[in-house]
Amino acid sequence: MTQFGEWLQRTIGLSAATATKLEATLLVLVALWLVQRITLAIVWRRTHDGRLRYRWQKATAYITTPIGLLVIGRIWFAGFQSIATFLGLVSAGVAIALKDILVNLAGWVFLMWRRPFALGDRIQIGQHAGDVIDVRLFQFTLNEIGNWVQADQSTGRIIHVPNGKVLTEVIANYSEGFQYIWNEIPVLVTFESDWEKAKRLLLEIVRRDSEEIARQAEHSVRETTRKFMIFYTNLTPTVYTSGHESGVLLTLRYLCEPRQRRVTEQEIWEDILREFAKHDDIDLAYITRRAFTNPYEGKPGARAAVEQPARLDQSQ
Repeated sequence: MTQFGEWLQRTIGLSAATATKLEATLLVLVALWLVQRITLAIVWRRTHDGRLRYRWQKATAYITTPIGLLVIGRIWFAGFQSIATFLGLVSAGVAIALKDILVNLAGWVFLMWRRPFALGDRIQIGQHAGDVIDVRLFQFTLNEIGNWVQADQSTGRIIHVPNGKVLTEVIANYSEGFQYIWNEIPVLVTFESDWEKAKRLLLEIVRRDSEEIARQAEHSVRETTRKFMIFYTNLTPTVYTSGHESGVLLTLRYLCEPRQRRVTEQEIWEDILREFAKHDDIDLAYITRRAFTNPYEGKPGARAAVEQPARLDQSQ
């Protein structure tokens, strides 16, 4: 190393002190790299578990990086022995080496302080949705819903989400505050159906099936207004009318509990099918192809004129 230092002085023109510091820095880096490589080689021989290998790899990096910063700092900076300088460099080293851990820890503090959700809440964060089943120092756990399963039902998968995500991702809470969600069921009837009668029947069905929920929701709204600026004026179910290329679209809108969306939808649909089966003037619409002859099927005032074929005069 003495020869290396002399070569640096001759080639680059460094002072003897700077060349000595460079030698010492290089020795420290090589020594720490060898320690890490040897440790990992021993671990690799003793286990084939990929997760255990990964943990050892991260752990050795977390340990060697702060040590390297401390030792190199003592080499290059005068007065490093002072407590202020020591703590400053230690903090910098820890922040760099343990960035992910510190972000997750900050996320945990945010969860404990602001409480955007709690155990048992149904939430969506980023692309993931589920019921919160565990909150720990560095991550929280969801029982996943949705994805390839319809109507927000469980997939059976457990998702571990780093706590740091709560600082960068949008969080939707199904359960906090107002404990109900609005659900909509589109019902498409043909243009030839008596859509007004169909709308009356649908309104009776949805009001009957969600009457109790509406009463409970009124109480929930009063409680929610103490914490959030939520002021619902109409919580009763309703049916909206709109046109569709295949018929008249009647959309039922009603309140339900987040975990009961599929169950309530099934009950309402079964009531709809039973009720519509009793009426000959109401048909559900679906994509069909038909021929329409305007001169004969159109409204009298909107029919096109039909030219009558000329008659041959057979008189002599």
